[in-house]
Amino acid sequence: MSRRVTRHDFHDAIEGALALLRDHGDLAVADAGASDRPEALPSLFEQCRDLMREIEAQERPPVRTIHHLACTGGTLISRCIAAQPNVQVLSEVDPLSPMRQQQSFVPSDLIALAQRGSRPPDADVLVKIFLSGLSVLYEDARGRGHDLVLRDHSHSHFSYGPALPARSSLRDIVVEAFPVRSVLTVRHPFDSFLSLKNNGWLHFSPQTLHEYAVRYHAFLDHYQGLECVRYEDFVADPAGQMQRICSVLALAYDSDFLHTFSAIKLSGDSGRKGSFIAPRARRSHRDELAQEAAASDAFGALLGRLGYELGT
Repeated sequence: MSRRVTRHDFHDAIEGALALLRDHGDLAVADAGASDRPEALPSLFEQCRDLMREIEAQERPPVRTIHHLACTGGTLISRCIAAQPNVQVLSEVDPLSPMRQQQSFVPSDLIALAQRGSRPPDADVLVKIFLSGLSVLYEDARGRGHDLVLRDHSHSHFSYGPALPARSSLRDIVVEAFPVRSVLTVRHPFDSFLSLKNNGWLHFSPQTLHEYAVRYHAFLDHYQGLECVRYEDFVADPAGQMQRICSVLALAYDSDFLHTFSAIKLSGDSGRKGSFIAPRARRSHRDELAQEAAASDAFGALLGRLGYELGT
C-alpha cells in the first residue's frame, strides 16, 4: 500500500524545486549563452505535478456509484441510500446508453439533442459533455455539503441489444475525472429473470435464461473486485446491510431511513411496492423455465458465483 502524500511532502518538493530553479538562475547569469538545462529539472516538475494531483484526489470527496442489473432490487436499495443524510442521488445514469427516449422533444438534454442533431458526435464527445455537466453538479454538491451518488443504468450496457458492446461503463468514465467509491448489488438471477420477463424487459437476444446468465457474468466480470451486496441479505437485515453500504461508500449512516425511504421517488421503480422492507415470494413460473435453468452451464456457474441455489 503506498504511503499517503501529505502537505509536508508537497512543501518539501516545492522547496527543492525552488532551490533548483535558483541554482539554475545563477547558472544562466554566469553563462547566458549556455543551452544546457539541469537534467533533473523536468523530472522534478513532473514529481511536483504528480504530488499535487495525489493531494487533490485525497482532499476531494468521491463520487459514489451504485451498480446493478434491472429487476435486482436496485431501486429499493438506492432509495434507502438516498434517505441517508445529505445524499444526492442521480438515478439511472449512462451517458453512452443506446436506449433512446421515446419522446423527441428533449430541450434540456444536451446529449440527446447532440445525438439527434444533423451531425451526431462520436462517443468521446458525449463523454466530455457528460463529464462537464457532472463537474458542475459535483462542485455544487460539494459546496452544499451533499454527497453525490450516481445510480448506474447497467441494463443499457449489459442487457440490451443483440450483443455485448465493447465500450466504457459509467464507472470507467467517472473514474477518469473524479475519485470514486462504488458498490455492487445483486439478486437471485432466477428471480430477476422472472421480473424482467414480467415487465417485458428482455431486451437481448436470444431471450433465454442461458443468454441472461452469460450477460450477468459479463457484468460481474466488469465490476470484479467491488464490494457486493445481495438483495436477499439486504431485505433480511436492512439496517445492518445499509451500515455496510454506507461504510463502503463513505456516507453518514442514519437508522431512520427505515421510516423515510418510502417517501423517496426515483426513476426505475418498477418492482412490487410497499413501505416495509421484507422478503417477497418468488413469482409463479412454468416448470420448463426451471428445467432450462438446470440445463444451462452458464446459469449453474452464475448461481455458484453469487452463492445461490436454484431452489432458494
